[in-house]
Amino acid sequence: MTLFTKDDCVLCEQIKKQFDLQAMDVKIEVLNNHDAGALAHLAWHRLVETARKRLPLLVLDDSSSVDEFSRIERHLTERAQERGVTMQASATRAACESGSCAL
Repeated sequence: MTLFTKDDCVLCEQIKKQFDLQAMDVKIEVLNNHDAGALAHLAWHRLVETARKRLPLLVLDDSSSVDEFSRIERHLTERAQERGVTMQASATRAACESGSCAL
């Protein structure tokens, strides 16, 4: 799995705090001006337009993608449980009112 994020994305930060993504074998690709490889990987999955509308984006092992926050959370919760990885409880649901949760 690959989680596409960016640095100033409130929802991306919430996911990264809630889950031990490294222990779950979820690769994080940060979309910024310093990593052309992450943008190329996003383009390979044909998700650039989706990323322009919302982040984070989760690409599953079968190359399908999930862009709705609650569905991403559900997939990662299931993966954490399968692998016996503990998670942080999400006390409050982050909102992306600033519009920063998009490419």
